[in-house]
Amino acid sequence: MHYTRLPFKVVVIRDCHRLRCLRVRHTRAACGGCILDSIWLVGAASVLAGGIAAVSGFGIGSLLTPLLILSMPTAHAVAILAIPHALATTVRWIRLRGDVHQTTFRQFGIASAAGGLAGAALQAQLASPALTVVLASLLVLAGSTEVLQRRIPLPQTPFWRLAGGTLSGLFGGLVGNQGGIRAAALLGFQLRPRQMVATATAAALLVDAARMPIYFLSAGTVIAETTRLWLTISAGVTIGTLLGVPVLGRIPEPIYRRLVGALLLVLGISLFAAT
Repeated sequence: MHYTRLPFKVVVIRDCHRLRCLRVRHTRAACGGCILDSIWLVGAASVLAGGIAAVSGFGIGSLLTPLLILSMPTAHAVAILAIPHALATTVRWIRLRGDVHQTTFRQFGIASAAGGLAGAALQAQLASPALTVVLASLLVLAGSTEVLQRRIPLPQTPFWRLAGGTLSGLFGGLVGNQGGIRAAALLGFQLRPRQMVATATAAALLVDAARMPIYFLSAGTVIAETTRLWLTISAGVTIGTLLGVPVLGRIPEPIYRRLVGALLLVLGISLFAAT
């Protein structure tokens, strides 16, 4: 499959017997074609996404999926990004594995991964704009409390870790944006910055390991025929991760929490706008 830029539409060619036209505005089609044609633009965006994820624990899917869907169906963009996401998550985990908060990971992290996979499996049946609004509201609330330093700490008990992990994962899976709500919930457990990112990364790695075989089976042709694109993104997010992890250790915790809060605010507002 290849993507061809035309004046008023993007045409996705699977083979000589199937032709799917995506009717989009002229400006969107032109922009999408330019994105696919510009390795440097895709690479720069990927480095930025990898750096943000290394500092906050989320951001690769949130930043790069909207970029790619200018040029292709959302399902294709998600499948293509699965490989770079898994690679960057693995690199981040290797660099931060000693900082994983084991109790929180065993209770919150595993529950979050299980909830996320369940939500993703039910997405086609249960997803709705109302759920997106709820998730966006939670992100804006969590981000606002951090920016304004009016935090809502969660009890450090197994019940709250399990409940927080399951609910955040389920909501994230249903809406298709797990990283942000996972980070928002982890902020409530008062972990140090490296502990928070490391624990979120360990949970994300479980999700990646479970979903990669599904994407290879369901979208193997798409992945195979866009190798140059996902290799470029993989290189970018890896570079961004390697650059971002050392920065994480240099940010004072009060500034760090406000920074993550600001990122959650931006993510929540963008979800409202998309809805």
